[in-house]
Amino acid sequence: MKKVYQRPRSLRDVPMHYCPGCGHSIIHRLIAELLDEMGLRESAICVPPAGCAVLAYYYLDIDMVEAPHGRATAVATGIKRVRPDNLVFSYQGDGDLAAIGTAEALHAANRGENITVIFVNNAVYGMTGGQMAPTTLSGMKTTTTPAGRNPRSEGPPIRVCELLQGLANTVYLERTAVNSPANVMKTKKAIKKAFGVQQKKAGFSLVEILSPCPTNWRMDAVASCTWIDEVMAREFPLGVIKEVPC
Repeated sequence: MKKVYQRPRSLRDVPMHYCPGCGHSIIHRLIAELLDEMGLRESAICVPPAGCAVLAYYYLDIDMVEAPHGRATAVATGIKRVRPDNLVFSYQGDGDLAAIGTAEALHAANRGENITVIFVNNAVYGMTGGQMAPTTLSGMKTTTTPAGRNPRSEGPPIRVCELLQGLANTVYLERTAVNSPANVMKTKKAIKKAFGVQQKKAGFSLVEILSPCPTNWRMDAVASCTWIDEVMAREFPLGVIKEVPC
C-alpha cells in the first residue's frame, strides 16, 4: 500500500490538549511539515509566550524558548541577533501580540528584525476565559462584553497586518485561515514564504492566521469554520497585505 501521509518528524507523537475544532493543532502540523521539508528542524528556534499556544513545546520537536506574555518578539529579536544563522520564529495569539505585546511587535517590525511571526487570530483571549481581545469583532459577545463589543467604548477591532503595512521595514505580511482544506494549503504556502524571507536575511515577516475557537465562540466546529468565511474574513480580509521583492 502506498503511504500518502505520515507524521512529520518535527511533530511529537503525543496527544494534543487543544479543544475539538481548534486551529492550533493544524498550524502546529503545518509548521512541523515545513521544518522537515525545508531542512530547518535542526536550526529552528520557536518562541511561544503565554496563551493557548504556551504548551507548543510539548508538540514541536525543536528548540523552544518560552517568553513572558507579550514579549515573544523581543525574545526572538535577542535570539536572532545572537544566533543569526538560526531560523527564529515566534508563535503568538491575538491577545498576546495585539494587546499585551503591541509595543514589542510593532517596534520589532519597525526595526526590520529578521524574524518570522506566526500570529494566530481567533478574536478572543482563548486560554484565560474568552475575554474580549483587540481583534474581537464589533458586536461580538465575549465574557467581558456580554452585550457585544461596542466600538464606541471599546474601539473597533485592530487589523494587525494593516497596522504594520505602513512600516518601511516590514517585508512580507499575509493573512490566511485554517477553516478549509484550500485555506490550510494557502496557510502552509504563506508560512513557507515567510521562512524563506528570513533565510534570505530580508527582514521582518508575519503570517496572520484566522483560526476557529469553538469553545469561546460557543459554536460547534463546523459552524466555527463557516463563521470565519461568512463573518470574520469580512473584517479581516484574506490575502497578501504587503510583499517586498527580495
